[in-house]
Amino acid sequence: MRHTRGHTNNRRSHHALTAVAAIKDAKTGGLRLPHRVDESTGMYRGKQIFTVNVKKVSVKAKGPTEVVAVPHVHEHAEEVHANAEAKSKKAPAGKVPSGALPRKRKASGEQKAD
Repeated sequence: MRHTRGHTNNRRSHHALTAVAAIKDAKTGGLRLPHRVDESTGMYRGKQIFTVNVKKVSVKAKGPTEVVAVPHVHEHAEEVHANAEAKSKKAPAGKVPSGALPRKRKASGEQKAD
């Protein structure tokens, strides 16, 4: 079957976007959707539907606080671990130590030559 431009355009005719139909509230001046309760006041068509919970705002005092911060010091920061020297002598992981060649990988059919 042939797929023409007309067929594609007919399908895409339903893809158009519509604007949000927001209404400006007369009393508060805020935007809301039509036929919905105003979230900021809890009113719908002049009737109080629900009470709005008001969040408490905590006021923090500006200026220095009375609690003096003590720097956190780790007790084990100065200790030297027993295996620290052994770790430093090893080569880094994934690296070939100097003086040694990497081992060759055998192909699947090769025999080991002694």
